[in-house]
Amino acid sequence: MRAAWHGPGRERDLVVQSLKAAAAAVIAWLVGGVWMGDPLALMAPWVALVLVQATVYSSLVQGARQFGAICVGTLLASAAQAITGDTTGALALSVPVLMLLANWPRFGDQGIYAATTALFTLAAGTVSLSGVGHRVGQAALGAVIGVAVNALVLPPIHLRDVRENLAALAREVGDVLHTVAADLREGEWDAQTAADWLSASAGLEHRLDALHSARRWSQESLRLTYGPLRALHRVPHGTAALPPVEEDERFGRVTGHVTALTRALAVSVDDNRTPAPPEGPALSSYARLLELIGDACHADADSLRHGSMAGRPDAETEKAMRELHEELEDKLRRHAGEGAAHTAVLGTLLLQAENLWAETVPDDEGQ
Repeated sequence: MRAAWHGPGRERDLVVQSLKAAAAAVIAWLVGGVWMGDPLALMAPWVALVLVQATVYSSLVQGARQFGAICVGTLLASAAQAITGDTTGALALSVPVLMLLANWPRFGDQGIYAATTALFTLAAGTVSLSGVGHRVGQAALGAVIGVAVNALVLPPIHLRDVRENLAALAREVGDVLHTVAADLREGEWDAQTAADWLSASAGLEHRLDALHSARRWSQESLRLTYGPLRALHRVPHGTAALPPVEEDERFGRVTGHVTALTRALAVSVDDNRTPAPPEGPALSSYARLLELIGDACHADADSLRHGSMAGRPDAETEKAMRELHEELEDKLRRHAGEGAAHTAVLGTLLLQAENLWAETVPDDEGQ
């Protein structure tokens, strides 16, 4: 609540959605229980409560699935009661079948409502045709109210999450590169240090998964929210433009290059492997190159957070990166005369640095 009060963000979205769900339940109760005077009005607020989903589209899909599950549960429970004439027998006959039906993919994660509806139906007492009709009608009423509240009252449009996750991924990539550069520069790194790098690169993969998930939510949240509904969305104006999918793909490649780089370093300090890490000036130059690439990633993160697209580093930084690249190529040629072990690792590291450079420093033509 404190974070929601201070400004727009995921916390405010959660607060608004929670209050909308509560409001939908209250409205459904007022309509079904107070205004219509239906003694079985519990179904309406129950359905309305759970149908205020993260997106309007998911509310419609989940509403259709839940309504179908409720109808199936009500009808089977009523049929079981008519056959057995006993509540316990009806439960024993209907619930196992409904629990199996709950796993039907067509119901999605709403299948469990078939069994719970059967429990409510049988626990309420004598089952009648009018009672079945009331329950189904109240479920339909709750579904309409839940979907309407979600669509018409500040419909959720999740654009902010994509930008936040993309900026966070760029920032974390820069952090990992800075960490690796600092450890290489100190010269005292071992298998445990390399394991820490691998763990950090695995964290980048998790952040990339979160970005892909946010992208899917953002695309779904724009479905069925056109025209007047789009004018009610909760995304801040001006800085809310959704970054293109190409940015996700670019940082996905960057994440893969960082993972390959840390794996190459981990292999070089494995006593059971032949390749050996580069030494002396070559290692220092390489650390400086990684640091500059990390700076470029941090610049990307800052640009994304402020609503602009990623830019290129300044001319001085690019010049330093080119000089370091040429210096490393010279050292690679000298290492080739000292044996294959050092040369193999330095060549692999240089290749990954070039890949990172190509992704983080756009060329003039791309600009």
